[in-house]
Amino acid sequence: MQAKVSRSETVKSQEIVGQVMDVVNTTRRDEMIRIDSDRLASASTHSLETVSHSHAFQSALATVEATIGRKLVQALSRATQPDAVLSEVAALLGEAYGAQACLISIQSESLDRSLMAWFAHSQFTASQQKEIVSNSVILESATLERAGLLISDLTLSEIDYAARALPIRSVVSLPTRFQGRINGVVSLMWTQAHQWSDLEIDTLAQITDQVAIAISQILLQQKVAKQAQYQALLRRVTMAIQNSLDLPQVQQLALEGLAESLEIDRAFVLRAKFWDPRQSLRSNSNRVPKMRVMIDSEWRQPLDLETETPLSQSFWVNDCGVCQAALRSTAKSFVFRDGAAFSIATEEAAGVAAIFDPTKMPALLLVPLESKNRLLGFIAVQQSRSRNWLPEEIELVELLSAQISAAIIQTETLRQVESLVEERTAQLQQSLELQARLYEITRRQIEKLREMNQRMDEFISTLSHELRTPLTSMMLAIRMLRQATLTPERRDQYLNILEQQCAQETSLINDLLALQELETKQVAFQLQRVELPHAIEELSQSFNQRWAAKGLTLDVKLPARSPVFHTDLASFQRILLELLTNAGKYAEPNSTVGLEVTLEPGQQIKLSLSNTGSPISEEELPHIFDKFRRCQGMTQNAVPGTGLGLALVKSLVQHLNGTIEAISVAAPDSQSYETCFTIMLPQNLEIAGA
Repeated sequence: MQAKVSRSETVKSQEIVGQVMDVVNTTRRDEMIRIDSDRLASASTHSLETVSHSHAFQSALATVEATIGRKLVQALSRATQPDAVLSEVAALLGEAYGAQACLISIQSESLDRSLMAWFAHSQFTASQQKEIVSNSVILESATLERAGLLISDLTLSEIDYAARALPIRSVVSLPTRFQGRINGVVSLMWTQAHQWSDLEIDTLAQITDQVAIAISQILLQQKVAKQAQYQALLRRVTMAIQNSLDLPQVQQLALEGLAESLEIDRAFVLRAKFWDPRQSLRSNSNRVPKMRVMIDSEWRQPLDLETETPLSQSFWVNDCGVCQAALRSTAKSFVFRDGAAFSIATEEAAGVAAIFDPTKMPALLLVPLESKNRLLGFIAVQQSRSRNWLPEEIELVELLSAQISAAIIQTETLRQVESLVEERTAQLQQSLELQARLYEITRRQIEKLREMNQRMDEFISTLSHELRTPLTSMMLAIRMLRQATLTPERRDQYLNILEQQCAQETSLINDLLALQELETKQVAFQLQRVELPHAIEELSQSFNQRWAAKGLTLDVKLPARSPVFHTDLASFQRILLELLTNAGKYAEPNSTVGLEVTLEPGQQIKLSLSNTGSPISEEELPHIFDKFRRCQGMTQNAVPGTGLGLALVKSLVQHLNGTIEAISVAAPDSQSYETCFTIMLPQNLEIAGA
């Protein structure tokens, strides 16, 4: 489809044509007057009637010439298609000379095919018109060889038999010249033999000069339109690349534009895949690298879709002499006019790849895709007939090749950047996750340090109370014992105080040492058979005496059948001792402390010790078995203790392969809370620990 010429270019072209036509008309009119004067002077012997007839015919032809010149200018100013202008001129000439047919053809190297305009009367059938047009090349060749053709009776001429068999008898054919070059042929045809006067021939020669100008203007318009079409295609591809369209879309846009601009039958983009990327540089070396060539994008004529090769087809460069030549040369393009050019280019190579198919597509224009001398592939356009590729057509394909190469590099660069960004993003995500884990570990460590500091503060506060108070009592007792006048009764009293306080300090130190040994697993088992009723009875009597002043009683419930119990007796007794001691501290006065022993499935013994008293909050309950951890207010309320008892109990239970749990719930019908410790121990420590 022809692109429209811009308004400014059209106006300028019209002005040029008008000026040229004015000059030509004036010159030709003066020349015609001079010729007519000479001819009239030499024709004095003719009759007055003949002279009068010549003047009338001359006047008519001069009118025709002026009319054709004017109509040529008008046709050129309004027509957008060259065929339309030529057809109108052909009709004007045919009617002016009374010819049954008129044919005008344009001869130019800038045209892949010659343009032709045809005019004929209705007396010719469609088949006859087709026959005349198809054989017009014979008349054109004869006209160009002889600088003109004047045949009164075609059947008697020496022209090729095919031309003599045409349904025409008389032909006058003249070449059109512009600036010394032939740019077309004008042929008038009659169905009967016809004789022409010199005046008719001279007038036709003058008119062909005007037709030559019209043809030059048509060629100029075509050239301008083609250039505008090429520029529009390059602009569209450039905008597509700037808008970051996908590479296949850019390639398809370029191929479709090439097909429209060059009127070709096939166009495709080939991508090169090198076995070793380091060999992708184009050089003059005869060594052919290992490379695979495949079709990346393709445009084909709609009628040939079924017969074309699929996009997936590929070939090795060693199998194609055309690609080898392009790889070894640094030329910008490779032009093949026909099949013979293919043969010359590949006579020393392996042949031509099947996708080029020189038998069906003899004309090929191959342009490498490259970036910094690195071969990326090829862009190829083909024609189903021989074709002379024009310089501007080759330049257009080379420019599109540069744009597609830039799009390929841009796509590869973006892909590499995206891959790098994804990789760095993944690394950053891993780093953030690692930092988050480290932060969480650090947070927990800081929280643990805070708890340890708090527990240390509580421990120091407890030691301050548990150590300083006994030491103060011991210091006072020692001072009193130093008095010489002290009575024996008072002396014994102070000695008892010293003994009790020393025992308390010794017990604290022993608890710390025992807890340390249990945590470092330095305590060995001393297994023996334990009689539960006997062991619990001894503790029960001892604590009933201790709790008498507080009004506490111990309620013991044992199973009807005494179970077989093998364990570490010392550890078991210490567990009960610490739990009963803890219950005595926190139980309400005049209340009952319950101890229940039951047998559980799996040879387990369950001990439940409960008391009624102050509650343990939900926040403190998970931490009551921590070392030096005491409930809030115990130290301020002067409740004796170091915060080691329950920690020691838990370590002893774990030492016996058991578990311990604690709960604190509101007692029914009371404002007090019931605290219960539940211990699960194996009946046979040796079996459980095996």
